[in-house]
Amino acid sequence: MGSCKFSMFCLLYLVIVLFVEVSGEEMSAEIMKDRVSLLSFKKGIVSDPGKALESWNSPGVHVCNWTGVKCNDGGDQVVQLDLSGRSLHGTIGPSLANLSSLSVLDLSKNFFEGHIPEELGNLLQLTQLSLSWNFLQGEIPDTLGLLHQLNYLDLGTNRLVGDIPSPLFCNNSSSSLAYIDLSNNSITGEIPLKNECQLTNLRFLLLWSNRLEGKIPEALGNSSKLEWLDLESNMLTGELPLEIIRKMPQLQFLYLSYNDFVSHDGNTNLEPLFASLVNSSNFKELELAGNNLGGEIPSIIGDLSTKVVQIHLEENLIYGSIPPDISNIVNLTLLNLSSNLLNGTIPPELCMMRKLERVFLSNNSLSGEIPSALGDLPHLGLLDLSKNKFSGSIPDSFANLSQLRRLLLYENQLSGTIPPSLGKCVNLEILDLSHNKISGIIPSEVAGLRSLKIYLNLSSNHLEGPLPLELSKMDMVLAVDLSLNSLSGTIPPQLGSCIALESLNLSSNILEGPLPSSIGQLPYLKEFDVSSNRLSGEIPESFEASSTLKELNVSFNKFTGNISRKGAFSSLTMESFQGNNGLCGSIKGMPNCKKKHNFHLVILPILLSLFAIPVICVFGYPLVRRSKFKRQLSVFNGENLEDEEKDKEESKYPKVSYRQLIEATGGFSPSSLIGSGRFGHVYKGILQDNTRIAVKVLNSKTAEEIKGSFKRECQILKRTRHRNLIKIITICSRPDFKALVLPLMSNGSLERHLYPSHGCSPGLDLLQLVNVCTDVAEGLAYLHHYSPVKVVHCDLKPSNILLDDDMTALVADFGIAKLVKEVDESSVASNESMSYSSTDGLLCGSVGYIAPEYGMGKRASTEGDVFSFGVLMLEIVAGRRPTDVLFQDGSSLHEWIKRHYPNGLEPIVEQAIVRYMPKYNIQMPPFDCNKIIWHDVILELIELGLLCTQYSPSTRPTMLDVAIEMGRLKQYLSDPSSYLIQEASLKGDALV
Repeated sequence: MGSCKFSMFCLLYLVIVLFVEVSGEEMSAEIMKDRVSLLSFKKGIVSDPGKALESWNSPGVHVCNWTGVKCNDGGDQVVQLDLSGRSLHGTIGPSLANLSSLSVLDLSKNFFEGHIPEELGNLLQLTQLSLSWNFLQGEIPDTLGLLHQLNYLDLGTNRLVGDIPSPLFCNNSSSSLAYIDLSNNSITGEIPLKNECQLTNLRFLLLWSNRLEGKIPEALGNSSKLEWLDLESNMLTGELPLEIIRKMPQLQFLYLSYNDFVSHDGNTNLEPLFASLVNSSNFKELELAGNNLGGEIPSIIGDLSTKVVQIHLEENLIYGSIPPDISNIVNLTLLNLSSNLLNGTIPPELCMMRKLERVFLSNNSLSGEIPSALGDLPHLGLLDLSKNKFSGSIPDSFANLSQLRRLLLYENQLSGTIPPSLGKCVNLEILDLSHNKISGIIPSEVAGLRSLKIYLNLSSNHLEGPLPLELSKMDMVLAVDLSLNSLSGTIPPQLGSCIALESLNLSSNILEGPLPSSIGQLPYLKEFDVSSNRLSGEIPESFEASSTLKELNVSFNKFTGNISRKGAFSSLTMESFQGNNGLCGSIKGMPNCKKKHNFHLVILPILLSLFAIPVICVFGYPLVRRSKFKRQLSVFNGENLEDEEKDKEESKYPKVSYRQLIEATGGFSPSSLIGSGRFGHVYKGILQDNTRIAVKVLNSKTAEEIKGSFKRECQILKRTRHRNLIKIITICSRPDFKALVLPLMSNGSLERHLYPSHGCSPGLDLLQLVNVCTDVAEGLAYLHHYSPVKVVHCDLKPSNILLDDDMTALVADFGIAKLVKEVDESSVASNESMSYSSTDGLLCGSVGYIAPEYGMGKRASTEGDVFSFGVLMLEIVAGRRPTDVLFQDGSSLHEWIKRHYPNGLEPIVEQAIVRYMPKYNIQMPPFDCNKIIWHDVILELIELGLLCTQYSPSTRPTMLDVAIEMGRLKQYLSDPSSYLIQEASLKGDALV
């Protein structure tokens, strides 16, 4: 069978050599061999949704001009094949091994399956090999150890199994390897590095999230240039490798979390490890979480490099107090010591670390009062002191924490009242004070915190008084728990304004009165518990009719009435209703209701109906007929007037002749084609005055369907003027031909840069992408808030974002946009906007970017554009289209990222950092201090993307809010120091 394949290959090669000519010249034998090899590889591609390999099918295109292919200067040898991020499906064929001069092979970020061909070991000139982010299976071939020129190897994020082949790490020329990434697979065995092996040039070793076992080999100490060592989430054992680390003076990142390492001297001494890191002058991040490490935090921790920004020691057996010397690490932004055995108090010196942004001290035995000086940390965004023994009251100084987003103080011994000053924490998203001894009322200032987006938990305290009406202002909060207190009074119907609420727990209080029906009408309510109160009356029908309610507990109250097994009640049991003697119905265990024979209630409606029907027939029909006739006449005349007005508007555009467009585009030749869509094609061209244009020609075969689309786009482009919106040059309109003439954007669409094709740059870096998102946000904010007529775009996606010569982004393609009337917000809901031009019957947008409410028949709205923008940001971070197979497990892109939020985002963030850092000669990210800034910005993009893609339209921010936030990120990323100085001056703080 193998000889047969070989014979067919030779025959195909011979035929092509004899008959194929390109540009009138015969190809060299070498390039012909490479061409045959590439075509053979292409046969293993079963799906090419982006048509990345379309040029490979064109007989007139030289192999050196194929997408992803790069030849040497002489054009007679293929030296690079880069098809990363093309969404290709299929297998990697062994024919690639015949590309004997290949130096770079990058097939990452696709959907390749099957095994890695062992024949790749024949590519002796290969210096870079990347097959990451695929679905490759099986073992890593031993033959890859024959690649003596290899300096960059990335097989991460696949389904690889088996041991790491020893020749890969240990061969005669393995010292050339500088970057090794085998992370996020299922690789087993030990790290095969022997003492005689010299990986002297190794700078990055990433083996995280595998099943590796054994000790870290001592031979790794020979890699004195190592900057990044990531072995977390394996099953490695032994003492912490201080002797190895001591030999790595350039080490910057050490990740050993979630293994089975122990400290020295019988797991009692951490000092040797920290001593080994002192000489690493550029050290930045230390992660040792989840290792069951014992001992105290030594004072020598204060001697670590001042460049250290993150320390993770959580989930260990560390005891003793927090050393004051830790304050010497003046640039520390994250400190995580949670889930240990620490005791004592929080040292005052900790409050002097003014760069701190996230502090995790939960689940220890820390005691004393919470230092009020913590309120002086200007950048503190998260403070978790939960599950300790803190006493005293909550400091008023927390009101100064303007950046605070999460405050977790639950399961302590705190007393006093909730300080009203917490209401000044205008960015607070989570507030959890549960399981303490806090008394008094719920301050209206805290109850009215509209910034709370995730949850409010004040349960298991000694709170009293009524439920504040200000709670109704929390229209973005997902969960509220006020249970196990002494709250009294009635449940205010205004709680029905908390429209994003999914869980509400008011149980075990002394609430009385009826249950408001408005709560049952909450559109996303899943869990509701009011058990053990003194509520009375009937349970409103709105709870039974709820389409989202899954868990209900109204037990031990004074409710009365009939309970059916319909709607939301169909899956409930008697446990949800017990302790209410006045309830009856068909729930198992509930007494049956007694039937009442109220004949007069039946007879009265019948008599009324018999009397009313003749009256309606005599007097109502003429009125209805006359009203209907007038309405029809009005609508008919209005449509005619509207069409006439549109025709007049179209006539105001400067015209360009059909012949001029033919000349400009070479007769709309295929070589001028730069894009295709549902309604037509886009061609590039040059007018007689040397203006470079893009001509959007609408498909005549669907003329009636696109007539409205053409007019809408003309209307919108005529009415809007903004630096981030595409400008119309002119139109060409004939009965059989309609085209928009737009300026040509030299850098193409954002999609081409996110998923590069031949002829494009290799992608954008993070700063460029933030600039693009800022431009798009400002353009949409103009459409929504400042345009003469409010506009909803309806189809925001990467292909509709164009980049000019200066990489400024312009929003384009308004084909299904809507011109929205300015209406009184009190009379029309925000997601029910009225419009001049209806898109009824159209699902506004493209698959993956469409807001969920559109699928339920809601009209196009500005909130829908915000949703699409959020998907765009998450797409940029994830590096995947929202329609990719990765998310076809029943979840969308934003749901997939939300499942990882907040504790599982690190792999996504790290991959984004690698993807959007500038590539150097061996494609290795320059992980310096800027990496910390990029990390923060990517996290901000994720959080903003999740806010924009919330299910409830009213809980999403406006595009004006988004534009302001994007502007802030742009400033921070481009000039961090001046941004921080400006922020500090605005707050009146002095930078330390």
